[in-house]
Amino acid sequence: MSASKVVFLPGAVLPAALAYSELVDLLGDDVEAIVKDLEVYRGASPPADYSLDTEVAGVLRETGARGWTRFHLVGYSGGGAAALACAASEPSLLLTLSLLEPAWGGHWDWSPRHERLWSEYDALAQLSDEDFMAAFTRLQVRSEVRLPEPRSAPPPVWMSQRPAGIRALMRTFKTYDLDRNALRRFDRPVYFALGGLSNPDQYGEIAERLGGVFRDFTLEVFHQRHHFDPPHRQEPSRLAESLRSVWLRGDLLASAGAD
Repeated sequence: MSASKVVFLPGAVLPAALAYSELVDLLGDDVEAIVKDLEVYRGASPPADYSLDTEVAGVLRETGARGWTRFHLVGYSGGGAAALACAASEPSLLLTLSLLEPAWGGHWDWSPRHERLWSEYDALAQLSDEDFMAAFTRLQVRSEVRLPEPRSAPPPVWMSQRPAGIRALMRTFKTYDLDRNALRRFDRPVYFALGGLSNPDQYGEIAERLGGVFRDFTLEVFHQRHHFDPPHRQEPSRLAESLRSVWLRGDLLASAGAD
């Protein structure tokens, strides 16, 4: 079989090339990859009219430039939310959808715990960038997880864009209309990787709600991982095998539909 055409979208912190380098190297010739940074960082500051539709348009631009008409889509964190928007608005383009702890998953059926969590996120808006980043990170993992201390070395240049980019993503999460009915109609395989040490009130709930929406949904739990210690960086071999499996199913389904 020919190499799988795959778009990889990162989260809101690490650039895509750093986030996915080991995973893509392991996949090797099995994959023709577009490892794409988020559109929120395309300029010096987020676009004034930024939304998840901006990210969908960026995926369409990059795949269109390569002449891709169908592809597999993988998204982590903020990129996972963008991947959900792509599945809702452009389902015919996707062979499969792989979600690595999407940061947000729609406005429907929130539990009281999930509502409280997003109230805590809202309260971060007034913090300085440094305090914002520390609190934003802490909210996304279980209370017993010990996060690394901030490094004393100067941060990389790209880090200066991250607070504004994350704030822009959080604003669009509050207003974006992710079409649940469109996701219900999505008939391609959907894979969800969940960290056992991530905040269950965020990522566990998103996994549960999406599992009740998508027709063909596979959940895999990486028990020793959390949102800032994710499987694409810490267990890339295991994740690569899981992705190959879902991509094969998607390719076979597409081939059967073409017959």
